[in-house]
Amino acid sequence: MSSNNSVDLLEDGAFAANKNSWNRYYQNSVVQPLLTDLYQITMAYAYWKSGKMDDHAVFDLFFRTNPFQGEFTIFAGLEECLKFMENFHYSETDVEYLKHALPQGIEEEFFDYLSQLTAKDVTLYAIEEGSVAFPRIPLIKIAGPLIIVQLLETTLLTLVNYASLMATNAARYRMVAGRHINLLEFGLRRAQGPDGGLSASKYSYIGESRYH
Repeated sequence: MSSNNSVDLLEDGAFAANKNSWNRYYQNSVVQPLLTDLYQITMAYAYWKSGKMDDHAVFDLFFRTNPFQGEFTIFAGLEECLKFMENFHYSETDVEYLKHALPQGIEEEFFDYLSQLTAKDVTLYAIEEGSVAFPRIPLIKIAGPLIIVQLLETTLLTLVNYASLMATNAARYRMVAGRHINLLEFGLRRAQGPDGGLSASKYSYIGESRYH
């Protein structure tokens, strides 16, 4: 994500009008506030400690190069981003976990603050899901309190990056196959685990510790 905000994007009224259509779908249980990097929590603590948590911030989500050395990317993952933001909230279990994961000495008031956080004050702008996109053009723009947009960063990136990669790959297959050939999808057996990034973290740790 970057603070570059030079591109006009579709305003949030576009997704708000269709909220009932996407909110009825199942939300992946893996996609919740703790699906993030620990440093995002420490950044949030720094903002809270310095009194900057409510500063207005704008983050842009974009990519730098097209996948597969191609000429375009298909933007995907927006629906999951909207559902994640709609339901963003740290549960009691989440907060208790963070108390053990973070260094000792962090004030109890910070954890109380986290337990009250939602994304209701964040405005999201996006291009239409399924659109053709190009490098360095923002796909999503989020604007709101600094602490919240920081905490959303990693999760939005993982939701958009993989989805856009797969959508782009499928589009390239369709362009080669043409309109009249049926294509079948067998991605599950070759995908990067049932939960992608979490599997990568777990098995990287196993591999690294084997030769530590």
